[in-house]
Amino acid sequence: CKVCVLSSDRESSLHNETLRIENINRHQGGRYYCKAENGLGSPAIRSIRVDVYCLRKGRFWITPDPYHNDDNIQIGREVKISCQVEATPPEELQFSWLKNGRPLRSSERMVITHTDTDVSPGTTNLDIIDLKFTDFGTYTCVASLRNGGTPEISIDVNISSTTVPPELTIPRGRSHLITQEGDTVDLQCLVSGKPKPIILWSRVEESGVAAAAAATALMPDGSIQTESYDGILRISNVTREMSGTYRCQTSQYNGFNVKPREALIQLVVQFPPAVEPVHTEIRQALGRAFSLTCRLLRAHPARLLRYEWKLGTRLLTVGQFSDQRDDTNYHVRALNREGYGEYTCDITNEAGAGRCTFLVTGKAYPPEFYYDTYSALWQNRPRVYGFKLQWTQMEPNAVDRILAYRLGIRQVSVARLRFKGELLTYNLTELIKPESYLVRLTPITRYGEGDSTERIITYREFQCGFEDEALCLFSQDKNDVFDWTRHSAATRDTKYTPNTGPSSDHTGSKQGFYMYIETSRPRLEGDTARLLSPTFNSKSSPVSNNPTYCFAFYYHMYGKHIGESEPRSTSTQPQPFRYSPHQSPQTLYCTPPNITTSSCRAE
Repeated sequence: CKVCVLSSDRESSLHNETLRIENINRHQGGRYYCKAENGLGSPAIRSIRVDVYCLRKGRFWITPDPYHNDDNIQIGREVKISCQVEATPPEELQFSWLKNGRPLRSSERMVITHTDTDVSPGTTNLDIIDLKFTDFGTYTCVASLRNGGTPEISIDVNISSTTVPPELTIPRGRSHLITQEGDTVDLQCLVSGKPKPIILWSRVEESGVAAAAAATALMPDGSIQTESYDGILRISNVTREMSGTYRCQTSQYNGFNVKPREALIQLVVQFPPAVEPVHTEIRQALGRAFSLTCRLLRAHPARLLRYEWKLGTRLLTVGQFSDQRDDTNYHVRALNREGYGEYTCDITNEAGAGRCTFLVTGKAYPPEFYYDTYSALWQNRPRVYGFKLQWTQMEPNAVDRILAYRLGIRQVSVARLRFKGELLTYNLTELIKPESYLVRLTPITRYGEGDSTERIITYREFQCGFEDEALCLFSQDKNDVFDWTRHSAATRDTKYTPNTGPSSDHTGSKQGFYMYIETSRPRLEGDTARLLSPTFNSKSSPVSNNPTYCFAFYYHMYGKHIGESEPRSTSTQPQPFRYSPHQSPQTLYCTPPNITTSSCRAE
């Protein structure tokens, strides 16, 4: 067999045809399935049923005359002895009775009865009618299985004038116990009587978290009671949830089947104060005032609580809690450099201390990278590229003035901060194509380095427009007559000729920028304005075997004396103007007076 399944819920792979179960117990009984497969067709499955025969939990109880409501055994009245055993399988269980070692058969005064054989646990009863002195002795209940093969269980019950019901007491000074969290405590009840019964322990709780926590600690099996044969309940590693009232009571098992005797024990678990915050960081600039607050949540005992504030090992102040307050404060009027460090507040009671910890620093908060920089990436040489890095500073006024920033790419101070929300800029150059870079930015104050923040700079093909103040690295030709001007409809200067220039960029935005030339006076025919593009490498490179570039311009012209441009057009609507660049710089030019107004936008 390759796979055997135990009761359809446990599976193990075997490399032979035998499944060996060592030290089998009753829980391992059931049907076993053996499955063989070799990858061809359906697997072959066979099953074997394993029945585990066993007897366990032999118990007895004595019931005095039920008709007279008496707890004691008396001559002339009825006494019932009951015997109970759990058997697997239950239908195989059988009982027999002995008196002083001799077999006992059912009669008019000795009535033997059994419960249904299919019911578990199985129970047998011996009713002694009209108890006589000669009936005193040892009665033995014997449980066995019909097919044998398992040891029988014998239970002896002594009936005599010394057989008396139990009594339960608490040792002096043990009815109210005080212990501390984490200790081990013994709850004890003293029981007398013959025979001595089992003691049952339980929590006296209505419901809720405390009862559930105690039940888990006391009864690992999840039951609501736990048994004790010596009357002692030992609780290890006591927790605060275990405080409460515990009940010990006699069980009917192994004793008299009478109204249980019970006693109560009060357990009080002392625990150190619980406080908040356990740990927090506070960032402050020099010269500032601030307050620290340590709050008491709960403690037992909650009286005579003391607090102690320290900075490092230096004692700052001590005091005692009043009944009206549940917190303590420490105030710093003006922070100096020696005031930086770890402040602690210990709140103590008899059980220990709870500690609030405050780390006061002048450490700057992390900067925040700005991800919406228009045309952040550019190319200025064939094998390298540049990146405009922009960021703002989180909470700059909460700490000392930011003196500089440290860039993780190179150890240089790049900027000084003036106010919250200021957009800072630093141009990264000499970045090798097509590598990506992890940039780490750290603010620096007089306190030292603050929190760092990181981002990834990733190379992308060159894209930009005239929204960028750097004009996409276009440059004004120094050999022309006049220059192009960067404009937008929203910022157009009124000193230029009225009613010239577009009312928006090619997208319809009044805030969008374009390149503009004024062709009115003092411009003369033949005057030239040129923009030179950056160099674009059209040869093979490590970035791409076939680099592709696309120039797209939208141009806008109108006026009474509209002329010509390259390419030739007389449209009054923006039209795309496209061409493919070569390796050398390209020239964008317009020559007046053929053009009254011209605008261009790169995409």
